[in-house]
Amino acid sequence: MTLHLPFSRLFNSSRRPSLSVRLTQVGLVITVFFVALAVLAPLMQGVGWLQDPVEFLDNPPQEPPSWHHWFGTTRLGYDVFSRTVFGSQAAWQVVILATLLSVGIGVPLGMVSGYLGGRLDRVLVFLMDAVYTLPTLLIAVTLAFVLGRGVLNAAIALSIAYIPQYYRLVRNQTVSVKTELFVEAAQAMGASTWRVLTRYLFLNVVQSVPVLLTLNIADAILILGGLGFLGLGLPEETPEWGHDLKQALDGLSTGGIWWTTLFPGLAMTLMVTGLSLLGEGLSELMRPIAQNDQG
Repeated sequence: MTLHLPFSRLFNSSRRPSLSVRLTQVGLVITVFFVALAVLAPLMQGVGWLQDPVEFLDNPPQEPPSWHHWFGTTRLGYDVFSRTVFGSQAAWQVVILATLLSVGIGVPLGMVSGYLGGRLDRVLVFLMDAVYTLPTLLIAVTLAFVLGRGVLNAAIALSIAYIPQYYRLVRNQTVSVKTELFVEAAQAMGASTWRVLTRYLFLNVVQSVPVLLTLNIADAILILGGLGFLGLGLPEETPEWGHDLKQALDGLSTGGIWWTTLFPGLAMTLMVTGLSLLGEGLSELMRPIAQNDQG
């Protein structure tokens, strides 16, 4: 069985791209832009293009956007531009770690549960359904409150809510694929369970995982922003959009200090929009492939 990849359709210039392809391309550009920001932020600080995001004593407080401070400063003197750029780095660190934990746990459990079936399958389905019915934000807030602040703790709090999604997706695919002739032939030839799972099933049951992964990253950024807004996300000295939005509320309501709210909120909105467009576009591109495989 061959793993089909839809990405070549994004860059096929032989025909006019459809609306879904155009939106996917836009989402990809936005996503790559924020990845580049996160990667290049320390280098930009090193060459003097960015201030230290935790330095505030030398800056005038609540200064509007200017040549020296492109996005202005906060009421404590933090440079909003620097904290907005470094906020993308903090967001990627947490959500990538969270989704990797979710995939690393949910995918193997889904494959084993769907392939072996029996009592193990029933128990796992019950547990995953119980977690799946709870709101993602409620799970994340509860775990973040128990675990405390930190990148790893925030990632764990987010990952628990997403494990059932990968489990359900992969389990259903495994139940469908394990009845195919090539799997039955491998079993008849004496292939071990490990060999069947890794060689014959894995690539055929994870084709939809990148789509779910992209959408979960977008959702995780919003949840992380909610945790930061509630004071349960990353440590206070870490540049994080949700925490910065919480700190900006006082200035917005009392003195019309709009820039401390606009730029972190706009960055979060653009990043989530880009990832959502990318995920939805990949879902549309994957649909014809799934239909061809079924045919």
